[in-house]
Formats: sequence, structure tokens, C-alpha cells
Amino acid sequence: TVVLKVAMSCQGCSGAVKRVLDKMEDVESYEIDMKEQKVTVKGNVQPEAVLQTVSKTGKKTSLWEEAAPAESEGKSVETETKPAEEVAAA
Repeated sequence: TVVLKVAMSCQGCSGAVKRVLDKMEDVESYEIDMKEQKVTVKGNVQPEAVLQTVSKTGKKTSLWEEAAPAESEGKSVETETKPAEEVAAA
């Protein structure tokens, strides 16, 4: 499963994304969420290949980084990893 952030402002934008995904091999299914600007692609696909294919629409496209906010804070990452270390030590 590959999740992308795609700048889509209208049905035409999502239509362009649908067209390129329909042509892509090994895509089993996809879900386009206009509100979240999120495209979820399921199948035997490589993230880079999906990113390049969707980028051809001219829409600003990037891999969806769900963990990015926690990483940028620093503290959250430490508190998330400490319990795992404590469990491993116990």
C-alpha cells in the first residue's frame, strides 16, 4: 500500500489521478480523498513508481508522511521509543 499527498482542488484533478492509476500495472485498488488531499494505492506497486506516475498529472505530489510531526518534535519520538526499550530490557 502506498499513500500519497496530492494537491487536488476539483473533480478534474481527481479525475486526472484516476486516469493515470487506471493505466498503471499491478494496481489492485485506490482511494482518492479530496478533503484530505490523500491518495491510497493498493497493489504490488513501488512507492517511487506510484509517486512518479501521479506526478505526471502536474499535481504537487509527495509521499504521505504520517510520522513526520512526531519526528520533528523530537520529544515524542523519545517517549514513543522508551517503553519499547523498557519492555525489551524487562
